[in-house]
Amino acid sequence: MQHFKKALVAATFALAASFAAQAADPIKIGLVLPMTGPFAAYGKQIHNGVKLYLATQGDTFGGRKVELIVKDDAPGTAGDVSKRLAQELVVKDKVDILAGFGLTPSAFAVAPVATEAKKPMVVMNAATSAVTTKSNYLVRASMTLPQITAPIASWAAKNKIKKVFTLVADYGPGHDAEGQFKKTFTAAGGEIVGEVRAPVKNPDFAPFLQKIKDTKPDAVFIFLPPGAETIAFMKGFTERGLSAAGIRLIATGDLPDEDILDAIGDAALGLITSFHYSEAHKSAENKAYTEAYYKAYPKDRPNFMSIGGYDGMHLIAEVLKKTGGNADAEKFVEAAKGMKWTSPRGPVSIDPATRDIVQTIYIRKVERVGGKLQNVEFDQVNEFKDPGKQ
Repeated sequence: MQHFKKALVAATFALAASFAAQAADPIKIGLVLPMTGPFAAYGKQIHNGVKLYLATQGDTFGGRKVELIVKDDAPGTAGDVSKRLAQELVVKDKVDILAGFGLTPSAFAVAPVATEAKKPMVVMNAATSAVTTKSNYLVRASMTLPQITAPIASWAAKNKIKKVFTLVADYGPGHDAEGQFKKTFTAAGGEIVGEVRAPVKNPDFAPFLQKIKDTKPDAVFIFLPPGAETIAFMKGFTERGLSAAGIRLIATGDLPDEDILDAIGDAALGLITSFHYSEAHKSAENKAYTEAYYKAYPKDRPNFMSIGGYDGMHLIAEVLKKTGGNADAEKFVEAAKGMKWTSPRGPVSIDPATRDIVQTIYIRKVERVGGKLQNVEFDQVNEFKDPGKQ
């Protein structure tokens, strides 16, 4: 009996030592992001937000030091590349958590990897509504396209816009934006008088702009990934006389994203959008965030993707605090459900039913403030869930 007791005590101490050693191990987070290529700005901004959180809020989560491993899945639209890199992160690098995902194809491709490997997956941008349905271990900290689209459709219908022409990028998020806008706008009595799905790569906007001008709508609703194509469309809209013809432009807020707003220039003035984050958002949290961002990255402007990275890390940090550093996928997801916090964008939470973000969506207008173009908020919809899942 005495021998058994000693053995039991020894086993208990060994188990405790094992748990202590495990707790002391770093928490490995594998970031899958487009760091080069046409969508490199996405990866850069998300990575900036991730690093800024660690620098300002601490790099130890639930008693475990954070170790980041970044994989470049450029261009970000090739799901097979994202999947292969995620598999490498799981098998070779033995990461505890998968995170990042600048574009929808990347998130769609990696979700089955997270399911099979039983790894938590935190989406920091990819915005197609269905993303969270692809794995039970997936939580999103960014937005969905229907979520940021419905409010601008409602605003348009209430502000004497009766006929709208829609132009969206021809991929998942564009389809989501188009579908939600049409649903919300027509339900409010509006009419869709034309629609175009533009190629994601190298679209020629000239024929589309002419078609819009000939159709003479009250406004054009547009969704394009922020970048060179967006800049080209905005400048073409003005140069081809659509603004002068009295056609208004309304959009989701990624169109005048802070990362490209200066490049768009005065063509963006007066643009009305709906979105979940603006550099100009007035709150103590955002003031602290933007000041820290400019100190860390003086050549860049903080935007919604940087907030996705920052809040994604906040989510991971708070979940691991609740679990005591345990990154088990089941425990991680349960701890994330219903979580609430005040982000630089405003109050946010994780919907327990969908594992998706719930947040305030703001109606904004591009104005020049202190010599700088800004998305100035003038209205809002509080605690707005993704309507694409309703």
